[in-house]
Formats: sequence, C-alpha cells, structure tokens
Amino acid sequence: MLKLLHKYQEKLVGHGLCEPGKPLVGGVNDTVIWNRPDPLTAELEAIIAALNINSIIFARPTEPFFSILNYHCRRSDAELVPEDTETRTFLHSIPVARSMAAAEIVPLLRKRKGCVVEGHGVIAFGTVSPEQAFVVFSSIIFSAFVKFFVDYAYARHAGVADMAAAEILPDVLAAYDRFLPAEADADLESGAFTEEDDILRAMARAGQATVDARMVDSFFGNISYFAGDTVYISQTGSSLDELEGCIDACPIDNSASTGITASSELVAHRDIYLAGDSRAILHGHPKFSVIMSMLCFEAACENRGKCHIKCDKQRFVADVPVIPGEVGTGPRGLSNTLPPAVHGRRGAIVYGHGVFTVGKKDFRDAFASLSAIEALCRQTYMRIIAGPVQD
Repeated sequence: MLKLLHKYQEKLVGHGLCEPGKPLVGGVNDTVIWNRPDPLTAELEAIIAALNINSIIFARPTEPFFSILNYHCRRSDAELVPEDTETRTFLHSIPVARSMAAAEIVPLLRKRKGCVVEGHGVIAFGTVSPEQAFVVFSSIIFSAFVKFFVDYAYARHAGVADMAAAEILPDVLAAYDRFLPAEADADLESGAFTEEDDILRAMARAGQATVDARMVDSFFGNISYFAGDTVYISQTGSSLDELEGCIDACPIDNSASTGITASSELVAHRDIYLAGDSRAILHGHPKFSVIMSMLCFEAACENRGKCHIKCDKQRFVADVPVIPGEVGTGPRGLSNTLPPAVHGRRGAIVYGHGVFTVGKKDFRDAFASLSAIEALCRQTYMRIIAGPVQD
C-alpha cells in the first residue's frame, strides 16, 4: 500500500498538479497508512472512518488551479456544475466545503467522489485503490479550469463585468504557461508498423508523450493503431502513460473477445480506419480545445443545453470541425458522429470531450495535429475575449 501511496503522490507532482511534498495520500490496510505525517491526517481519518472507502487524497493544487478553484468557491453556494463530458459522465457535480472539518465534508462525499475545500484544496477518495482518488482529483481540476474560461467568455459576450475573473485572468494565464512544458520534440517512432511489438512500443511512447505534453490527464483519452485486420487500442480505464499490458488487439471482424476490455470508443476508431487510409488515432483532452468546443453564442438555439448530443450546426475552429457525440455506440454516440467528421481532415473536436487526430503511418502527425489544434484553440479563444462584444 505504501508503494501505491507514493506512486500517486509522485504522479500528482509529475503532472504539475501539486508542488513536491504537498500531496497527502492515505490508504487503508489493517490501519490507515499515510505517505507522510501531517496534522490533517486525524481529520482525514475521521472522513475515512465515516465512509466505505479505501484511499483518500488531499492537496492544495498548483497555480493557476488553486486560484481558479477559490474563484469558483466564492461564487458558489453549494456546488459547481461544469458541463464538460468528464463532469457529465464521471463527476456530475463538484461540492464545495468551507472548512476541513470532517463533519462538513463527510455528507458531501457521501454523494460525490470528491470536493473542493475553499482556501485549502481538493479532497478525493477511492473505494478500491488510490488510482481512483487520483483520477477524481485531476478531473476536478480539469473541469474547474474549463468552466472558468467558458464562463468568462460567456459573461463577456453578455456584457457582464466579471471583475473577479478579470482581475485574476492575467496571473491565471501566466501560471498556465508555466504549467505547460517547454515545447520539445516528442521523439516518436516512425512507421508504418507491421510487427506487434513495434506497434505496442510506438503506442506506449505516443501515450506517454501526450501525457508529458499535458494534453490529457493520464487516465482519460485513448490511442489506437490499425495493422492488417486488427485495431490495437488502449483498454477502457487505462492510463496513457502506463500502457504496458493495457492494449487490446481487436480483429475488425469481431472474431476475438478482446473488445470487451477495449476502449469504449473502439467502434469509432474502427470506422475511421475503414473509411480512410489512416493508421493511427490519438485522442486527448487538451483544455482550450474543450473550452472552444463549448462556446456557441446562439442563445436562441432550440438545442441549447443539449449541445453535446443534439447540435445540428456546422461548427468549426478554423478547419477543424466541432461535433456532438456521446461516449459509446448509441444512436447519438461518437461511433456515428466522429468518423465522417474526421474523414479527409487532420482531426475533429468533440463537444466538451476533447480532440481526435489521425496519422497516416504513425503517431508523429497525429501528435503534431493534437498540439497544433490546441494552440489554434487557445489563440482563437484569446481573440474572442480580446475583441469587441459580439451581437
């Protein structure tokens, strides 16, 4: 257990979400074990004792995330309700606590997987392993970040003076620049790949590069490669920076049962391959791409509030289409909306969900497109908030 606690402490720091020495990670064995001593462990152990959980994480996030969370807390009575896909399918809402008292926090965690504590940080738990707590922690930070920028753009468009957001915006953007790694060559392998070992190695390297570039928070996103009659795809729930042993080989004729554990987006990947000449697909959740996907100023649209499944507008960021689509294979699922959107293009952005890019032979162009689309979306967002108010 102690090894696991240190692993997720290191992941929080390595992903830039916490400063070294700040995460407090506890897990239940015969007793509660902690990654380090801290005066807060007694209160956190009271939370563990009141809930049927295996592990807990508490930490103050790095900037700009800490300032963004506190901004939301000051504007919220009880909870945050972001509208990105991670929140819709995973978090549902983010409760807000005003103190570290177990008596206040336990009722919140009976209903949700984590919460924000104003002025202190984020608490998240896992029922099986610390990995679950890590995923919740990083998802709360992601969703709060996206909500901040989406809300700011809408307020500005409506002519509402959000002075609190405007006051912290320059520091938030500067801190986010520091959070991002310096631009560097991802050093991905060149293809085309035909041997399984080469495919698995190339996928693992591309997954790690995507996490290192902070275009996905490890657990979310997926990756695949098409060779012969087989789609090699990351398993559902796998982390892109830990893909060894977590890639399934799925024949396109469904002659094997490997699809059972494969990513829920297997069918969408397969149909992209069958409709074109791509051999690699990379899916990440870069933040400004998600933010831009959620900005639409047609207030009178009859599908407002159902944009993630019912948008019938042709939307683009430059040459990149923005489409609706639920995770999975339902009638409004990505398996239906994504393949035609990607066909003949470098990629597509799914509303509230992230970016899918393709590579002709390997992951080099897919990774370059993912980076370029995110840069394009940030530039476009900055023009929106800097320009005149739209009608």
